[in-house]
Amino acid sequence: MAASKTKLETKSSIKLKPGKKTHTGEGFKPIKILFYTLTIGYACIALFPFLWSFYTSLRPTAEVWNMDFSITKLTLDAYINMATKFPIFRWYFNSILVAVLVTIGNVLINSMAGYALARIDFPGRDFLFYLVLAIMMIPGQITMIPTYMLLSKLGWVNTYVGLTIPFVFSCFNTFMMRQFFVNLPAAIEEAAEIDGLGRLQIFLKVAFPLAKAPISTLIILSFMGSWNNFLFPNLLTTQRGMYTLPVGLASMNNQYYSFPNQSMAGAMYLSIPMIIVFLIFQNFFITGIANSGGKE
Repeated sequence: MAASKTKLETKSSIKLKPGKKTHTGEGFKPIKILFYTLTIGYACIALFPFLWSFYTSLRPTAEVWNMDFSITKLTLDAYINMATKFPIFRWYFNSILVAVLVTIGNVLINSMAGYALARIDFPGRDFLFYLVLAIMMIPGQITMIPTYMLLSKLGWVNTYVGLTIPFVFSCFNTFMMRQFFVNLPAAIEEAAEIDGLGRLQIFLKVAFPLAKAPISTLIILSFMGSWNNFLFPNLLTTQRGMYTLPVGLASMNNQYYSFPNQSMAGAMYLSIPMIIVFLIFQNFFITGIANSGGKE
């Protein structure tokens, strides 16, 4: 006992030499400085167009093309003109209604389709999954003419039904949800089955609540995709009152006149809902994207 006590005292009395440092990661400090410098620089580059658009929207029309960067002449005239001379609030309502309906449809349909492809064994399941992957490779522009012809025959042109129903399903969102449900532990479903839950109840009460991260990602992608969609709404709407906000903003300019300050003011109007949605669901966004690439 005395010998072991002496050894312990000897070890406790050993001190590090003044010039010796432990491995605390200090040797990587230059790399961290370089990384943060590049990150901040990229953030500034990415943020500059948005700040320039906001600054342009506050400049008078006569001063837009001047290189004078004075802040003494800034005004809200462009925003006031947008609200008084154009039906921007009608376009806003159309965009919000279409984006919300498309997002809700994507959440319900794509999450159920992804769950079925991942957890339900039925004939032709693998074929349907490969078909979803194949459709992902087809550019949306190829389907423009068939989509318009079909919706025109159905009488859905210039209607909210035509602006929402064709877009409530997304192959990518189905693939993302399927990849999450594939990695869901089977023991959770087995326990739910023992408790007497059916397949639909298992999805609604067990699987769906556990999919907060991919569903939040799906909400962001669906809302932003529908909100920024210009091609199909421009094709499916000919009445000014049915324009969505991107289509309405594009109709303000033509080959004879252009008002950059008003266009930038419209871009600010267009950006606000996307920023709000992203800030609400940003905590789950990266997690959902990471889970979508999980291995089986």
